[in-house]
Amino acid sequence: MKPLVDLVYPPRCPLCGVAIAEQAGLCGDCWGLLDIPGGASDDPEALPGGTVIRVHAVTYYNDASRRLVLDYKHGGRIAHARLLARLIAARLPDEDPHRPAPLLVPVPLHRWRLWRRGFNQAALLAEELARLGKGTLLVDGLERHRRTVSLGGLGREARERALAGAIRINPRRRTRIEGRDVLVVDDVLTSGATTRACAEALAQAGARSIAVACFARVGEAGDGI
Repeated sequence: MKPLVDLVYPPRCPLCGVAIAEQAGLCGDCWGLLDIPGGASDDPEALPGGTVIRVHAVTYYNDASRRLVLDYKHGGRIAHARLLARLIAARLPDEDPHRPAPLLVPVPLHRWRLWRRGFNQAALLAEELARLGKGTLLVDGLERHRRTVSLGGLGREARERALAGAIRINPRRRTRIEGRDVLVVDDVLTSGATTRACAEALAQAGARSIAVACFARVGEAGDGI
């Protein structure tokens, strides 16, 4: 028997509106519009001090993924969190059974932006990933203690200047991060400046390894949001 929600709200593709088999899915045609990376992750990137991060992205940022992200982030479609998280989860590597589950740490919003938007889109994705068994949620592991200008439309260097010193470890969570594998969660990776700032703070706190999980990533020629 179908869940009651399916009877009240028949599942439909969030992009084109066609009927689909279950909630939190895409139709076959719209799935084909996503630009899926060929490998399991992007090439690793070294941070100062030798820490290496990997990026696990569902899709490159194109018209289809842009619509999903903007509807979720700015259009109030927070139910998209379940869909996006399921797609992210499918891109993540299997966990090592001999190591503790990774900590899921969302990219933080400044408190004023959180108040204005009403939710942190990265935190909702991290919560869904935790429900899917992809790690242990640490929703306040990082904090954006300084308000920054909107990063949309800024290049990589400008983003890095704007973020300098803006993101730090929550001092109450430092001991939980030390020695742990950490997965930084966000909706879109644009220039990488924000996730690098997060990763550098986590590395300074003693994280054992750091990776990034996101729904979409922007190529060098792509536009930010």
